[in-house]
Amino acid sequence: MTAFPTRTLAAGAKVSGAGQKLLAFASLLILVVGFSLASPNFLQTSNIMAILQATSVNAVLAVAATLVIITGGIDLSVGTLMTFCAVICGVVLTWWGMPLPVGILAAILAGAACGLVSGTIIARMKIPPFIATLGMMLMLKGLALIISGTRPIYFNSTPGFTQIAQGSLVGMVIPQLPIPNGVLLLFAVAGFAAWILARTVLGRYTYAIGSNEEAIRLSGVNTDAWKIAVYALAGAICGIAGILIAARLNSAQPALGQGYELDAIAAVVIGGTSLSGGRGTVLGTLIGALIMSVLTNGLRILSVAPEWQTVVTGAIIIVAVYADQLRRRRG
Repeated sequence: MTAFPTRTLAAGAKVSGAGQKLLAFASLLILVVGFSLASPNFLQTSNIMAILQATSVNAVLAVAATLVIITGGIDLSVGTLMTFCAVICGVVLTWWGMPLPVGILAAILAGAACGLVSGTIIARMKIPPFIATLGMMLMLKGLALIISGTRPIYFNSTPGFTQIAQGSLVGMVIPQLPIPNGVLLLFAVAGFAAWILARTVLGRYTYAIGSNEEAIRLSGVNTDAWKIAVYALAGAICGIAGILIAARLNSAQPALGQGYELDAIAAVVIGGTSLSGGRGTVLGTLIGALIMSVLTNGLRILSVAPEWQTVVTGAIIIVAVYADQLRRRRG
């Protein structure tokens, strides 16, 4: 009885977000063309690979944030959860000497467990997502420091770990196209999340909860259980981001992570996902993450001071949120 309305809500969300995705993609093209004309170094292969590498971690976190924001929630803990999962991976691989697949699985399961806790606090205890995930952010920050002894955990004794992010399977076949493995992993995560949203019951209820949670609940759906599932899935994706950043740095840095949630949420908003819930796509989020990376890289190439880069990024976020509000008023 509830399948038809949830499909309708999801389809409506996709249609309504098409214009925003086109606008975001057009903005990305304008930035690429503009920076290419301003500096001949921008379109060099090495610089393009650097942009993609820089995008991979933030975009994976942004995919996790997208799932939560579509439900009408927010997750401020994605950055510190990423760090916590990296520390867990370091403990399992380096301190306990376990095989590489076990360390990867441990990081993903740790992320899912933390997401499950956050979702349960929000759904069962009815604590607002902002407060619940803010508390989780601080708890995970402290736990990462406690478990690691406030010291970085290095992966020098784990062969092949850095290849997860820094290697290039494509480059081995096509030397002229050394796309980092981290980017391939990002595409895999994004494709999986897009499939979840478009083709599964979880995806339909994700949109439905964000559109009108009370109506879905009154129709007999256990909205609390589905909301918890979304937060758990987002946590697992944060675990993958933790593996990626640890592989990039060849270490788990327990003091790292805070601030990444702002970049992730900014990419989600720029990509057209509504902060009020019910609308958004993974593709839009990827475009938003690329916009932020291209903007940061281009301004750096043009020798713009870092503080002005922050100002420009903040202004873009405000414009994106204002555009979302205008769309909702017209709707």
